[in-house]
Amino acid sequence: MKILIIGGGPGGYVSAIRAAQLGADVTLIEKKYIGGTCLNVGCIPTKVLLNTVDLYDTLMKDGSALGIDFEKLAVNWDTLQNRKNNIVSDLVGGVEKLLEADAVKVLRGTGKLTQKNKAEVTLLDGSVEEVTFDKAILATGSKVTIVPIPGIDTEGILTSDEILSLEELPESLCIVGGGVIGSEFASVFSRLGVDVTIVEMLPRIIATMEETLTQYLDYSLKDSGVKILTETKVTKFGKNGDHIDIHIDSAEGKSILNAEKVLLSIGRRPVVEGLGLEALNIDQKNGIAINEMMQTSAENIYAIGDCTGGVMLAHVASAQGIAAVENIMTINSKMDFKTIPYCVYTKPEIASVGMTEADAKEKNIDYKVGSFPLSGSGKAMILNEGEGLVKFIISSETEEILGMHMVGPKATELIVEGALALRLEATVDEIVTTIHAHPTMSESVQEAAHDVFKQAIHLMY
Repeated sequence: MKILIIGGGPGGYVSAIRAAQLGADVTLIEKKYIGGTCLNVGCIPTKVLLNTVDLYDTLMKDGSALGIDFEKLAVNWDTLQNRKNNIVSDLVGGVEKLLEADAVKVLRGTGKLTQKNKAEVTLLDGSVEEVTFDKAILATGSKVTIVPIPGIDTEGILTSDEILSLEELPESLCIVGGGVIGSEFASVFSRLGVDVTIVEMLPRIIATMEETLTQYLDYSLKDSGVKILTETKVTKFGKNGDHIDIHIDSAEGKSILNAEKVLLSIGRRPVVEGLGLEALNIDQKNGIAINEMMQTSAENIYAIGDCTGGVMLAHVASAQGIAAVENIMTINSKMDFKTIPYCVYTKPEIASVGMTEADAKEKNIDYKVGSFPLSGSGKAMILNEGEGLVKFIISSETEEILGMHMVGPKATELIVEGALALRLEATVDEIVTTIHAHPTMSESVQEAAHDVFKQAIHLMY
């Protein structure tokens, strides 16, 4: 079986490795860098910055209380940037070695489907190579959405890719868009002393997640000095000396903000241009249309990840890639989308899987809630992070777990317990009766499960 994969991000390279494991002859085309946006200018580098800033912020705010005395503490931006680059380089190199070990042929260039079983690759040196295949997987990812706001091309307006490589910290930063990416960058720069403002059109930041969780983040960001303007629209940008004027419109009227740099964090859109989809009559209106097997309307062409216009998360692309390859190799494989964890790496961290209360209400599901505040967690107090909670959404009829949500330390690590519970269709009693180690943050998960029955040990009723 000859499999062609276009795109070497977390969907494409994982597909390539899984296909090789199953005995396929694999060719992978990547035009820029192995690992895609996530590894090179997304998930990994942003988390490197966040990790350092978390340590710095903790010591600056709470060092004395934690028993740590120091004379001078500062973040060396150049050293941090070097560490970020080195980690990215090491991880990219590791993926390249895995591909080489699995005998995956990697072509550096741009791929385009020309016929049902043929593709044309324009290599980086300008030469063109034809590739034949039995099956193809499109994993071309997404790119930053650029809204046609007047003045959008003003010098100093950056995308999430560009802001990661700033040579020095700006004095002030306006972030247009208060979603996950915007909130994470606000969490980084505000705690490094940058004057940060978030402008968000919706009524609250990260509006797709459980509101009780985002309230904690809203408070934390404001405590770090971030100004959050919700239900506010940017209408125009303009250069003002070495700064940028940001014209905004809200219920309070029109006004002008001013910042040294602007980060556009409005969202991402599928990369589907130039793939030759039209020649094969593959629908690409809102991303490449696929069925539950990851097949497009051309039965030997599959698509995964961001380019499909679905959930734009690296771990979803990887899971879809494995499913696509297994289906190609006649192993029946389907995605269980209800188990997708959503994570925000701010301080506090936010993580969510399954239904929110709003989802349950919309579906007219009779549900119960169990929650536990982290102020009652010994481990949270040890970490000096007692602000937060764990929350379960439970079916009143069957007591099956419908959703788990958490805000606080290690939330992005602990959410997998909720994902596994959903995958196994577990009842809340199965969380209650599973022994959780002490002292750990995971105890709070068990306590929230106990609270469904108003039987939490460390809560006063």
